Amino acid sequence: MIAFIGRILRVAHDYRGRIYVTAACSFLKAFLGKAPIVVTFFLAVGFLDGSITEASCLWAGLALVTCIVLQCVFQNIADRLQSAAGFEIFADMRLGLGERLRKMPMGFFTEGNIGRISSVLSTDMNFIEENLMMVLADLMSYVFSATVFILFMLAFDWRLGLLCLLVAGIVFGIGEAMKKNTLMHSNERQEASQQLTEAIIDFTEGMGIIKTYSMLGEKSKELTDAFQVSCDKNLSFEFDFAPWAKALNLACGLGSAAMLGAMWLLYQSGSLSLAFFIGMLLFVFELFGPLKAFYGQVARLTVMDACLDRIEAIFAEPELADDGDGLIPADGVPEIEFDDVSFAYGAEDVLHDISFTVPRNTMTALVGPSGGGKSTIASLLARFWDVREGSVRLRGQDIREVPLSQVMDSISMVFQRVYLFQDTVYNNIAMGRTDATKEEVYEAARKARCYDFIMELPQGFDTVIGEGGASLSGGEQQRISIARCILKDAPIVILDEATASVDADNESHIQAAISELVKDKTVLVIAHRLHTIAGADQILVVSDGRIVERGSHETLMAQSGVYADMVRKKASMRSFMDK
Repeated sequence: MIAFIGRILRVAHDYRGRIYVTAACSFLKAFLGKAPIVVTFFLAVGFLDGSITEASCLWAGLALVTCIVLQCVFQNIADRLQSAAGFEIFADMRLGLGERLRKMPMGFFTEGNIGRISSVLSTDMNFIEENLMMVLADLMSYVFSATVFILFMLAFDWRLGLLCLLVAGIVFGIGEAMKKNTLMHSNERQEASQQLTEAIIDFTEGMGIIKTYSMLGEKSKELTDAFQVSCDKNLSFEFDFAPWAKALNLACGLGSAAMLGAMWLLYQSGSLSLAFFIGMLLFVFELFGPLKAFYGQVARLTVMDACLDRIEAIFAEPELADDGDGLIPADGVPEIEFDDVSFAYGAEDVLHDISFTVPRNTMTALVGPSGGGKSTIASLLARFWDVREGSVRLRGQDIREVPLSQVMDSISMVFQRVYLFQDTVYNNIAMGRTDATKEEVYEAARKARCYDFIMELPQGFDTVIGEGGASLSGGEQQRISIARCILKDAPIVILDEATASVDADNESHIQAAISELVKDKTVLVIAHRLHTIAGADQILVVSDGRIVERGSHETLMAQSGVYADMVRKKASMRSFMDK
C-alpha cells in the first residue's frame, strides 16, 4: 500500500504539496489524540511516588485543553486542504483524458471501448475522487504513527520493542496477503462494473430496434444478467474480505495480549517499575491501532488501485502521432493523392495497394459493395487512422508530416449519421468556424435550406436542441450539419451520401444544401444511390479492399463490368419498388 500512496502522489502533480501538509496535520492531530494517555501516565506516576500537587494537576488540565485546541486547528487545516483536492486532481485528469482521447485514432472508439471510457469516467474516477483525500492523509498518518510507536517501544525497552516488531511483522504479513487477495477481486469488481455500463449503453441505444422486433424481454434479461453479475462480484468481494479482516483484528488483539503478558513478566521480575507498568497498560491497547487502521482501509485502497490501473491503461493507449511541422501548400496538384495505400484494422487487412488522384474542384465517387473499403478510404483522408503502407497526400504533402489540425481545417465531412450537441442551434452551426459573425452563421443556414425551419423553433437560433439532435427530424439534423460545413468553407468535402436515409421532401432540401456546399470544392463522395453520381468526374469501384474499376459513368457502363452490373441491379430494384 506504500506503493499505492506513491502512485497517488505521482498522479497528484501540482497538488502534491497540499497532500504532504494535510498528512502532516493529520499526523499531528493523531499524535495529540494520544495526549490523554501521556498526561494520565505522568499523573499516575505522581500519585504513586507522592509527588502530585495541585499545580501539576492544573498544568495537566491545561495540557489537555491545549491538545484539544491544537487537534481542532490541525483538523480544520487538513479539512480545508483536502476537501476539494481529490475533485481538483481528477478534474485535471478528466481534462487530460479528453485531450488524450482527441489524439487517439478512430479505431480506439469501438463499442467495447465506449463502455470502457464511460466506466472509467463515471465509475473509476468518481470512486477515487470521492474516497482519495478522505483516506490518503490518514493513511500517511497511520504509517508515521506506527513507526513512532515502534521506535518508542525500542527506546523504552529493547525486549518489548523486539516483541512489538514481531507482532507488527505478523500484522504486516496478514495485511499484505489481504491486499493481494482483495486486489484480485477488486479487478473483477471493476470489470463487472464496466460490463454493466456497456450493457446499459447497448440497451438504451438499441431501444428502438428492441421494441420494433419485440426483443424487450430478451434484452431486458441480458441487462438483468449484467446487474446480477455486478451484484455477485460485489458480494463476493465483501465475503472474501471478511475473513481477512477478522484475521487482522485477531492478530492485533493477540499482539496486544502478548505485549501485556510480556510487560507483566518484566514487572514481576523487577525489570519494569509499577509506574511504567501502569503507564504501559494505558498505552498497550493503542500500540497496534495505526497498523490495524491502515490495513482496515485495504478494501477501498485495492478498489482504488484497480481503478488507477484502468485509468492508466487508457492513458497508455497509443495516440495518433501529431508531430508534423510541414505545411499543406496553397497550390499543388493533384488536390488529393493516394499512393499504394494499404491498411489493416489490427490483423485484418482492409485496403490493398490503393492508388488514385483527385484533381482540384472535381468530384470523385466511391462505389462498391458494403464492407469493401469505401468508408475506410474516406477516413484515411481525414486521418482518423494512419496508413500501414504507402501515403496519402494533399497537394503533394504527406498528411502525416503536417499538424493534424491543419488537415482537419482542409476538410469538411457530411455523413449519414449526424451528431448535434445539446446546445443552441446557433452554436451547433457556429462550431464550423468559431470566429464567424452572426450574419455569416445566418447566411450558412440559408444556403443549407434550414433557416426557415430554425426560425419556426420556439427560440429560433437560440433554441437548445436535445442531445444528438433528438428534438429534430433526421432531415433537419442533416441540414444543420451541412450549414456547419458551409460555414467552415474547407476546400475538400467528404460526403457519405447524406440523402440515403431521408424522406423525399427532405431529400430535395438536402440536395440543394449539398449543391451550395460543394461549389468550387474538391469532393469525395461515398455513393449509395448510384444515379446521384452519374455526373461525377471520376468513379472508383472498390471491392475487397481494392479498386477494381475506375472511370466516368459512361466509360464504366460501356465496359459492362462490376459498375454496370450494379447500376442495372439498382435500376431493376427501383422499377420493382415503383410497381
